[in-house]
Amino acid sequence: MTSLASTRKILLGITGGIAAYKSPDLVRRLREQGAQVQVVMTRGAQEFITEQTLQAVSGLPVRSELWDHAAEAAMGHIELARWADEILIAPATADFIARLANGFANDLLSTLCLATRAPISIAPAMNQAMWAHPATQANVVLLKQRGVRVLGPAEGEQACGDVGLGRMLEPAELAAWLMPTQREKLLSGIKAVVTAGPTRERIDPVRFITNRSSGKMGFAVAEALYAAGAEVVLVSGPVHLNALAGIERINVETADEMLAAVQSQLVNAQLFVATAAVSDYRAATVATSKIKKTADALSLDLARTPDILATVGASVNPPFLVGFAAETDNVECNALIKLNSKRLDMIAANKVGDGLGFDKDDNALTVYWHGGQREMCLCNKRDLAKQLVQLIAERYREKHPASN
Repeated sequence: MTSLASTRKILLGITGGIAAYKSPDLVRRLREQGAQVQVVMTRGAQEFITEQTLQAVSGLPVRSELWDHAAEAAMGHIELARWADEILIAPATADFIARLANGFANDLLSTLCLATRAPISIAPAMNQAMWAHPATQANVVLLKQRGVRVLGPAEGEQACGDVGLGRMLEPAELAAWLMPTQREKLLSGIKAVVTAGPTRERIDPVRFITNRSSGKMGFAVAEALYAAGAEVVLVSGPVHLNALAGIERINVETADEMLAAVQSQLVNAQLFVATAAVSDYRAATVATSKIKKTADALSLDLARTPDILATVGASVNPPFLVGFAAETDNVECNALIKLNSKRLDMIAANKVGDGLGFDKDDNALTVYWHGGQREMCLCNKRDLAKQLVQLIAERYREKHPASN
């Protein structure tokens, strides 16, 4: 089947960041989905990767000079600005973001961004301190107000050795954002609600109880459900991730807020997938001012937070329920207890701790249901999510054969 993106023209702007080494992979992934890719490089980008490499993978001559007399004889930069269906700047350095926010046009790429009517997306890539600097954040806010889509950045280890926000999203993630995909009909007509990420339970105005969940698995499941044709609502705790266009996202912080959002969305939903790592306890009393360090020891009274999955499972006519069990020990036993006690249709279990599960790009699952189980070996969470959604569709259709 011909992809919806078969004639899509992507102008890929590459600026001078170390993440430019990922650009050939990004070009390849975009072309695999049927796009034409025209690469435009800044002089800084040429310090990290060669034009010859990018020309080889794109199949088109790379443009880099505003004063290219052969091209400019026919106002080439204007024609190029008109040619693009979308412009993606990846990596987008702090310097280029600043110049774009201020309307500079002193090289080919910045000129194209001013001359185009095509939508512009940027994938920031820089040191975590540069990303957090108020000047950069102010520039990003300004660009968002003007309709520029900001993809990322991701959190993790950086080339300089720092750890934090500032990594460019991976080529596969950027390609998924840019390219309209041919959606399957596996779950067409199904509304799915997905929870993802951690929750935060306040202790005082500056402290909270939370966990190490990055939200990556939940976001991957939401994207896989969307690709399978479902209408998807993603209820997310505080994470640094972007949801695909087409997925409705509701941001929450506490377990109570997540439960309220889920209940409001489940009114007409047929499927609920609870991947969120919800805090089990909250402070019984939240201090109104910062708790001072005045004693050698401090006791904190905790109260249970609502069990979202159990609450939904106990409701009248619940949707098809899929839970997650992240366990440090006795994984199968604990997962089966949850499967039965919370009246679930399926539960996906995995071992966490010691570098496993949380805040990783890879994962492995064992999925249990009444009368069966399936092993899903260690792989990228996006690929794992596709396997899981395939199984969810199988089990859902078996329980609701009239919907086939």
